[in-house]
Amino acid sequence: MTDSSALDPEDRKIVTLARSARARNGVPEGAAVRDETGRTYVAGTVELESLRLSALRTAVAMAVASGAKSLEAAAVVSEAAAVTDADRVAVRDLGGPATPVLLAGLDGAVHTTVTAG
Repeated sequence: MTDSSALDPEDRKIVTLARSARARNGVPEGAAVRDETGRTYVAGTVELESLRLSALRTAVAMAVASGAKSLEAAAVVSEAAAVTDADRVAVRDLGGPATPVLLAGLDGAVHTTVTAG
């Protein structure tokens, strides 16, 4: 378990943004990433007939489309017990293997932090 109150304020911010994206859009997951300049990109799960993307992959795509060159951190709010390999790969592609990925429950409490590895 990770004590959410002990998180860096910038990490706490992306968890809060991910949680609000999930709630606002009524989707299974919300995610947020922070790029090398401190800008944040927030997304929810995309479930169209022709396109399905997790919230985290959508947030990474938004960062890339906006010109981000790297990522400092990522956060996902989900009922899932773990961050999927596909999500970690997307974060690693832009941020590198050491980029932290925080996984929080629906209440916003971070219960796992892994690297994009």
